[in-house]
Amino acid sequence: MASPPARPDEDRPSLPLVSLLPNLLTLAAVCAGMTAIRFGFQGEYGWAVRLILVAVVLDTLDGRLARLLRAKSLLGAELDSLADFLNFGVAPGLILYAWSLEAIGGLGWLACLGFALCCLMRLARFNVDAKVQGEGGPADHFVGVPSPAGAILVLLPLVVSLHLSVPPVLPAGALAAYTALVGFLMISRLPTRSFKNVRISRAQVPYVMLGAVLVVTALLIYTWATLIALTGLYVLGLVGSIRALWRPADKE
Repeated sequence: MASPPARPDEDRPSLPLVSLLPNLLTLAAVCAGMTAIRFGFQGEYGWAVRLILVAVVLDTLDGRLARLLRAKSLLGAELDSLADFLNFGVAPGLILYAWSLEAIGGLGWLACLGFALCCLMRLARFNVDAKVQGEGGPADHFVGVPSPAGAILVLLPLVVSLHLSVPPVLPAGALAAYTALVGFLMISRLPTRSFKNVRISRAQVPYVMLGAVLVVTALLIYTWATLIALTGLYVLGLVGSIRALWRPADKE
């Protein structure tokens, strides 16, 4: 019987230690997501949201670092998908359930489950598209809201409550409907902007770097207000995508 073909990362007898860094970042993101769930059930919602933000940052860095180090592997790709499901599908839903959705019992749990399942299907579709089209599909857009953006978007009512220091700003039933809507946006065919391959001129580099530093500083000092503003800008982008999607149909 013929032996199974060797996987690409099994061809080399040894690996540079630095090539493990992307996977270590992915594992650190999982630790952040799991700890966010713990803080959520302990009522420390501010720290729970902060750890989800940490997971988003680590998720952004691990893929970039893997490409930079030429350390992409099948194991890393599988770890990344599993980590995304936990951090951006399971953790946000459970945090919202502990915060407000538990008040309406089964309906709140259904919203939590539905959001997690939508995230799972979103990731599965992305992985299939990446294998068929290569490198994650089209360079200029995603199909549906990406799971990290979906996690931040679904936590927006909690962030608003933290910013205003008030109880839940939405009734539990409305929050369940909002959670379901965000889940639907993740599995929809809505084209959403991808910034992976955005190119800028050399003259714009200083301004972009300055803007990025100012945004990070604002997140550290005015976390909730800045996060609300950034999420609002993303929502405006979604509205623009929806209008662009329906405009051809209106013309016919």
